[in-house]
Parts: sequence; structure tokens; C-alpha cells
Amino acid sequence: MQLALSEAHESPPKPSNFRVGAVLVDEGNNKILATGYTLELPGNTHAEQCCLQKFAQSHDLPEERVGEALPENTVIYTTMEPCGLRLSGNLPCVERIIRTKESGKAGISKVYLGVKEPEKFVGENKGRAKLEEHGIECIHVPGLEEQILSVATAGHEQ
Repeated sequence: MQLALSEAHESPPKPSNFRVGAVLVDEGNNKILATGYTLELPGNTHAEQCCLQKFAQSHDLPEERVGEALPENTVIYTTMEPCGLRLSGNLPCVERIIRTKESGKAGISKVYLGVKEPEKFVGENKGRAKLEEHGIECIHVPGLEEQILSVATAGHEQ
């Protein structure tokens, strides 16, 4: 989670985004597969989306097919609960994570998260419930909440 928080620091502060970091990991051997942060890639990209896009690109796949290349014990660490709704019209990160498991692929089996998404932009995030409905375990990693929220909301009007 510390590495995900370091990634979040790389995200530019903006009043319309949370600064989030994510790390895609093969839990079988603790190998880091990809990292990402909000707005790292072109477009209104989220941290989880950047991780998945970068990993997919490294395997010459479109992001929609990233599940084909993910190892069996893939997990993602993210400083904030993955979004369940995007006001920009982009596919929510929850849907991207669920999609990694389509067609019987191993996909992402667990999401480790630092904080629940604040209700500032889209109201209550039902992403965690949706992930769990699809058999993806969500595990809160305590201890960094204050730091995560401080980084996430930099650039927001108080």
C-alpha cells in the first residue's frame, strides 16, 4: 500500500479528481506487474485503469483483453476504493476489474484498498459491493487513511 501511496503523489492535484495510486501484483510470487496513478495516461484516466492499460500494452493486448495475460493470483492495491461510476462517461474501474475475470479467466481475485471513496463527486460508491458480488474479495488495509485522504484531496477547494 505504501507503493500505491507513492504513486498517488505523482498524480497532478486538480479540483475535479482524487489523486489515487494503484499497484497490480502477482500475489503468488509478490511480483509487481504494473503501477499507475490518476491522470498518468492521456484522457481522464484513473489509477486502476492506468495499471491495467500499461500491463495490457506490455502484452500487446487491448485493455479489454488484459485478463488473458494476468497471472492466476493477481491482486490490485489501490489507495482508494475503485470507482463504480464515472461522470466522464469512461468505464468505471470496478467494471474494468470485473472484466478481467470474463470468459473463465483468473483475472483479479482481490482488491486491497486504503480508504472508501469520499462522496464528493458521485455520492455513495457501491463499487465494493459490486466487486464482491462478482467473487472479488475486497480487503481494507488500515493505517494510512489520513495520509491517503490528504494526498487524494490535494488541489480540492476546502
